[in-house]
Amino acid sequence: MSGRLEGKVAVVTGGASGMGLATVRRFVAEGAQVVVADLNEANGAAVVDELGTSVRLEVVDVAVEADVARAVGAAVDSYGQLDVIFNNAGVGGAFGALTDLHVDDWDYTFGVLVRGVFLGVKHASRQMIAQGWGGSIINTASVAGLSGGAGPVCYSAAKAAVQNLTRGAAVELAAHRIRVNTINPGVILTPLMHRGRPEEASAAVAPLVPWPELGRPEHIAGAALFYASDDSEHVTGDGMLVDGGLVAAGPGLTMPGGPTMAPPGFVGVNRGTTGQGASIRERPPGA
Repeated sequence: MSGRLEGKVAVVTGGASGMGLATVRRFVAEGAQVVVADLNEANGAAVVDELGTSVRLEVVDVAVEADVARAVGAAVDSYGQLDVIFNNAGVGGAFGALTDLHVDDWDYTFGVLVRGVFLGVKHASRQMIAQGWGGSIINTASVAGLSGGAGPVCYSAAKAAVQNLTRGAAVELAAHRIRVNTINPGVILTPLMHRGRPEEASAAVAPLVPWPELGRPEHIAGAALFYASDDSEHVTGDGMLVDGGLVAAGPGLTMPGGPTMAPPGFVGVNRGTTGQGASIRERPPGA
C-alpha cells in the first residue's frame, strides 16, 4: 500500500532534530524523498545514516539566501522536483527584559524565524511555479505569535510575522495552486524546549496545558503530513493549533515564574539546536 506522500519531494528546514526530524521520518514513511536542511551537520549526518537514500543533507543557514536556494536546488537535482517545503528551522532567540535586549540578538532572531521563512517561501514557490502543478508550503509559527504572554517578546513578534506572511503568501500564490499554511505548536517536548531537562520542563508547563500529556514532535509531524498531502487540497492561509488546548485555556507562559521567563537580571539569545552556543549576559547594574 502506497503512502500519502508517494512520489512527492520535500525540503524540511531544521530537519535534523525535534519537530523537523519527526516530520522527516514521517514524510519518508509515507513515501516522500526529503532534503534535510539544517545548520547542525553532525545531527544531519545521523539522519542520513538512519534513513538512507530517501534523504539528502544540506548544511543550511536559513537566514542566508544562497543556502536556502541551494537546498531547493538540491531537491530538484537529487529527486527531480519539489512538492513540499516545511519552513521549520527555529531558535529560542533573544530573551530578557525588552529594555535590555541587544539589537543584534533581535536581528538574529528575526533572521532565523522570519527571514528564513520568507526565503523558503520565495525559492520554493519559484520552483513550484516553474513546474506548473502547484505544491504545499508549510511554515512553523507558534501560539506565542497569537497573543502577548505566550513567549519572549522578540520570539512572539517574529512568530506573529510568520503568520501574517503566510496569509499574504497564500493569497498571492493561490492562482498557482500553491497552498501556504502554518502550524502553531504549543508546548512540544523538543531539545529546543526542554534544553536537556525534559522532566523539569514538563513539570513546569504541564499545569498550563489542558490535555493530559504534553505535545511530542510526532504531533507536529502529523499536522505537517496533512498539509503536505492531497488531503489539504483546498486549505490555504490556515493556521493549525497543535497545543493540547493551551490557547483555549489562555497561556501564561511568561508570567512571573512561568517557564519561558528569563532568569531575573539576565538577557541574551538562545540558538537552539544549531550547534552554536547560547549567549547569556548579566544585566548591567542600574540599567
